[in-house]
Amino acid sequence: MTEGMYPTAAPELAARRKELAPEIHDAFENFSRAVFADGALPEKTKQLIAVAVAHVTQCPYCITGHTKLAHRKGARPEEIMEAIWVAAEMRAGGAYAHSTLALHALGDGAAERTAHR
Repeated sequence: MTEGMYPTAAPELAARRKELAPEIHDAFENFSRAVFADGALPEKTKQLIAVAVAHVTQCPYCITGHTKLAHRKGARPEEIMEAIWVAAEMRAGGAYAHSTLALHALGDGAAERTAHR
């Protein structure tokens, strides 16, 4: 990752996070390992979900890390890109669905009629 808005992730920063809150850090690491372990869903699928969610949350560190992990777990570039498109559709779909709030706020007649059904 290039320098700029987001500093490069470095082992020293990870060590500092652990130093400042070791118990919480260790609990989070254990939680993360448990979440991504093979279970009802294989790790590859979980990493593809993480790639999609990382794009919705727009975390550059998560995008980079989970993309690499998904690829290491066997996800093909086409699968990774499809996961990203799912994230894009869900984010756009959320904006579309929430337009109902704006229509209600505007007092749009159609929105008002729908609310009273």
